[in-house]
Amino acid sequence: MTTAAAPSAVRTELFGPDRRATTIGIVLLISLVAFESMGVGTAMPALVADIGAVSLYAWPFVAFMAAAVFATVLGGRWCDRAGPRVPLVGAPLLFGLGLLVAGTATGMTQLLIGRVLQGLGAGTQAVAVYVLVAAVYPERARPAVFGLISSAWVLPALLGPPISGLVTETVSWHWVFLGLVPFVLLAVALVVPAVRRLEPPDPEREVTPARRGLVLGALGAAAGVAALSWASQHGGVIAAVVAGIAIVVLAPALIRLFPRGVFRAGRGIPTVVLSRGLLAGIFFTVNAYLPLMLNGTHGWSLAMAGVPLIVGSLGWSAASAWQGRHPDLSRTVLLRIGFVLLAVGTAGMLLVAPSWGLPWLALPFWVAAGTGMGLGFSSMSFLLLQQSAAGEVGFHSSAAQIADQLTTAAMIGAGGALLALLGTPAAALPLLVAVLTAMAVLGTLVAGRASAPR
Repeated sequence: MTTAAAPSAVRTELFGPDRRATTIGIVLLISLVAFESMGVGTAMPALVADIGAVSLYAWPFVAFMAAAVFATVLGGRWCDRAGPRVPLVGAPLLFGLGLLVAGTATGMTQLLIGRVLQGLGAGTQAVAVYVLVAAVYPERARPAVFGLISSAWVLPALLGPPISGLVTETVSWHWVFLGLVPFVLLAVALVVPAVRRLEPPDPEREVTPARRGLVLGALGAAAGVAALSWASQHGGVIAAVVAGIAIVVLAPALIRLFPRGVFRAGRGIPTVVLSRGLLAGIFFTVNAYLPLMLNGTHGWSLAMAGVPLIVGSLGWSAASAWQGRHPDLSRTVLLRIGFVLLAVGTAGMLLVAPSWGLPWLALPFWVAAGTGMGLGFSSMSFLLLQQSAAGEVGFHSSAAQIADQLTTAAMIGAGGALLALLGTPAAALPLLVAVLTAMAVLGTLVAGRASAPR
């Protein structure tokens, strides 16, 4: 097959009669989780004012995060042992049940139960989708699949907050949850035909041996990530102590949940998992603090301060789509280029974050960072499946997602600690950006080790 013919052939692999419903269903499933993720933050002030107290503001986020981490681990194990058929249907329905419970909540207890159900569904679903992609799509089509999955986050990032705000102000925050339920049912209906065609797992295939204490490891990871998430939303000494305890709890848990060699950038899967953590931790931490840089330090309006986030998302989407049309390019090379662009974009924030900085530079630099994410994240996902045997996809994808969640929570928490210690964004955020830039340089240096061992 020639390179020129590749885009048409790949499009057929994705949207031909046999896979059209599956592709649309996957994109819809990812988009629903993304809309919920982007919209809840906008609705949360009104929600808490209605049924809770400001002191409880962080708990709906923490409950979701803890449940998602726990489900990611156990969902990965389930998919490796028994296949993704039950999780692909059960996880979205569990997520939809969580939407119903949260959307009809009249008190904080019911809301938290709903958020836990949503987290369990979202965590399991994320792993099951990876396993489905490995089972259904040929290797040559996977870059385009991951490009679509990345794009599935862009529209929610752009439209989720304003739609959620409009719904909350004109109808009720309840419909931020309830309005998504019909789309969950549609997504499940689209995925069911593919699930029916999946054959049972080969009983002779190799499956990653169960690690001792897997459930305890999952609980430890859930508690640790939740504690880091809570600490990231609270300043002061107590938050620092909680973050320290979280790290102590996480250390033994991660030994059970990560492939060997992650922390020394072992060749192949260990570096792929490490890359996922670095990419997500760097990009989403800057994303979290960039509006504060522009609003708190340079006086931009909140609306204008959100523009770099939009252009970064568009850069991510465009780069993801581009790499999907070039399946013959080396994914290891693209991963390294992605890290280089992310390093450039992050380092550029050193010219934005200080009080003497030039705030308009956030726009071009964050386009570069978003482009790097579009190339790097999709390439990392491709390499993960390429190097995973049929009985390992769940374990490896769950490890990558935990690395993502852990690094993001830890670095956002570090930013909160610096703000509490130094007092102002102009003093604290340049230090945070310097650390994140060093992480991006590290990613650039080790990206070549993401290729399979020879």
